[in-house]
This record gives sequence, structure tokens and C-alpha cells, in this order.
Amino acid sequence: MDIIMTITGSFVEQLQKPTLAFLIAGMLLAALGSKLEVPDPVYKFIVLLLLLKVGLGAGISIRDADLVALMVPAIGAALVGVAIVVLGSQTLARWRGVSQVDGLATAGLFGAVSASTLAAGMAVLDDSGIAYEGFIGALYPFMDIAALVTAIMLAKLAAARRVPAAATAGCGGTIGVGGGQDRRMFPDTSGNANLVRGILVDTCRSPAISALLAGLALGVLSQPDMVYKSFYEPLFRGLLSVLMLIMGMEAWSRLSELRKVAHTYILYGITAPIIHGLIGFAVGMVAHQMTGFSAGGVVLLAVMAASSSDISGPPTLRAALPEANASAYVGTSTGLGTPVAILSIPLFIALADLLI
Repeated sequence: MDIIMTITGSFVEQLQKPTLAFLIAGMLLAALGSKLEVPDPVYKFIVLLLLLKVGLGAGISIRDADLVALMVPAIGAALVGVAIVVLGSQTLARWRGVSQVDGLATAGLFGAVSASTLAAGMAVLDDSGIAYEGFIGALYPFMDIAALVTAIMLAKLAAARRVPAAATAGCGGTIGVGGGQDRRMFPDTSGNANLVRGILVDTCRSPAISALLAGLALGVLSQPDMVYKSFYEPLFRGLLSVLMLIMGMEAWSRLSELRKVAHTYILYGITAPIIHGLIGFAVGMVAHQMTGFSAGGVVLLAVMAASSSDISGPPTLRAALPEANASAYVGTSTGLGTPVAILSIPLFIALADLLI
């Protein structure tokens, strides 16, 4: 009974937080037939500011960190982000009735990092008197960017492969008979390194990823602390709330597409944070053995892996994969993934006590 009350209390608390509250408000407005619209240029400007803020904050953290001690857990964090997306591409994205792009977008969001969940993990460790490295915040962009870029690249690669397949089916399998011209129009994507390279370049050049990488570079190579604290930080929460309102309205408009496979996303949203957290914990243990990475650091790496992005992920995916259903990736992440990730923090602390 106590466990049920704890889960219920945590879920109600999440509903009251701005991220989910504004998302639900947007869905209610759309459900009631509201004509509220946010102009697309305004939306793009909000996304630009949010992603620059995330990149700048991460870059400042990296600049102030001990790079030698940071290297191993940073590489591990990036590998965890990639692994989570690849795992999702082989599970959720392949389940019956789930659109491949929706599955990959959801996996990308779960591979990215929630700043609020990370902050909750730090608060729990502080209350428990468990020490951790000061550069933990600098691991955020490594896992976050690696997961988002991987998800976007896999989705675009899958879309590129569907084009020649559809053309072949439509032409009765004669597409390859026409020689070089047809091959140029519909390149063979299986094992084509040039196609993969092109998609990766296009992904990194996309507006969302470009803004994130630009902020990261500026944070590392310049001294943006003053403008960061005076401009970006004060605006951050307000802009994020407007973004969630927009995404809530969009999510409601596409909710009917999700009803047929809702049980699949519920299962994924409940189980994925625990599995991902255990992957992060295992990588943290490797870093502990190699560099003396602290027990608190291992726990927080697991918390980051268990979390799903509520800041950089949704706008990045909406900009790069507009065809993906926001009801799937935002609803699964914020409605289920975040509460489960927060509730899993004591599990990772207990594992650390047992193994370290």
C-alpha cells in the first residue's frame, strides 16, 4: 500500500510541474476546440533560444571541468545514449502497429537526458550525504546529443531506404533495369557509406542540432557566463512552458493515431527507464574501475540514462522529424518515463551501496 501511495504521490507531483502541466493545458485547449495559434516564426525563435541555453550551460560546465577525469565517463555517456536508441530501434520501432519514425523518435527522447530528473537525483544524493563529481553536469550534452543525432540519423536512413523500395514495388520490380540513371535517382542504401555520411552531415546541419552544437562550442571556447545568467536563464522556464503548450495542442491533434498501439507505449514507458538506467549503471561501474569514478557519479550516470529529455529533445525532434507523432514521444516520455525514472533513483543508490 505504501508503494502505491508513493507512486501515486510522485505522479500527481509530476502533473503539477510546468513541463507536464502546460502540455496537458495545450491538449485541453485543443480538445475544447480553441482557435489559439502560435505563429511558426515565434515557435522557431523559442526553440532557438532554448537550445542555445542548453548548449551554453553544458559548454560552461565542460570548460570548468577536469578534462582528464571527464574523458572516460563522457565517452561512456555518449555510448549509453547511442545504445539506448539502437535498443529502441530493435524493440519499440519494430513492434506491430508502431510507426518506425515514431518508435525512433521515442527512443531518441528516452536516450536523451532530463535536466529536472538529473537535478532530482543530485538532490537525493545531497540529502543522503553521497558525494559525486562536480563535472557531472558536463556529461549531459554527451549523452543528449549522441542519442538525438543517432535517432534522427536512423529515422532519415530508414526513410531513404523506403523510397527505392516503394518505387520498386510501384514499378513491378523493374527499377534496376534502366541502368545508371535509375540508380542515381534511387541509390542502393544497403551498406552505402556515402548515404550514411550525407544523412549525418544533414542532421548536424539541421537548425535544432546546429543551435545545440553552437551553444556548446560557445560555452567551451568563449566566456558567455554574463549573457547566460542575465538573459538565457531568466527566460528559460517561461519559454519552455510556451513550447509545451504548443506541443500539447499538436499532440492532441494526432492522438487518434496513437490509440491503436497505446498499450505498446505504456509498456515501453514503464520498463525502458529501468533497463536504460541499468545500462548507465554498468557503464558507470566500468568508469569506476578505470578512473575511480565515485559511487555518486555512477548513480547519477544511471539516473541520466533512465531519464528522458524534457528540454532539448522535444523541440529537436519536432524540428528534425516533423512527421513523427508528438503524442507518442512526448506523452510516453513525460507521462510515464519521467515518474518511473525519478522513482528508480533509490534502486540505483541501493545497487551502488551493494557493489561499490
